[in-house]
Amino acid sequence: MKVNHRIVVLVFFIAHLGLSQNQAKTEISTLLDAWHKAAADADFEAYFSKMTDDAVFIGTDATENWQNEEFRSYSKPYFDQGKAWSFTAVERNIYLDQSKKTAWFDELLDTQKTLCRGAGVLNKTKGQWKIAHYVLSIAVPNENVAELIQLKKEKDSLLLLQYKQNQ
Repeated sequence: MKVNHRIVVLVFFIAHLGLSQNQAKTEISTLLDAWHKAAADADFEAYFSKMTDDAVFIGTDATENWQNEEFRSYSKPYFDQGKAWSFTAVERNIYLDQSKKTAWFDELLDTQKTLCRGAGVLNKTKGQWKIAHYVLSIAVPNENVAELIQLKKEKDSLLLLQYKQNQ
């Protein structure tokens, strides 16, 4: 029986791609779990070491759009008190670009705010994955949106007015 070497090489190449993609997803998931654990443990250095120097964190409040240094300043008092936040992923999806140097993800989180949704982008530099962008949102059942809109209406109106005046 004659074996076509091209087919053998192709099979190994495809298997390697699958393994490296699974390995990257495992590394990313491990990093995100460690990042959330560092917050739960109020470990400031461990938490921020998992983010790029120019990372952005967008929180649940409309005014929470922080560059890394701003987010450090905002969150430092919480970490210093030993009471940051506790997020546990109950579902996570991870996607990689072809170069396997950029990834994006979404995760459903069990938090002190009940269910939240996190989503973000990671970059791999110098062999390490780092969080470059993270967005946290409160998951609201569709049947409760009208009620939520009423709760937010006054503050949102003031914020919109402020943003329009600053344009």
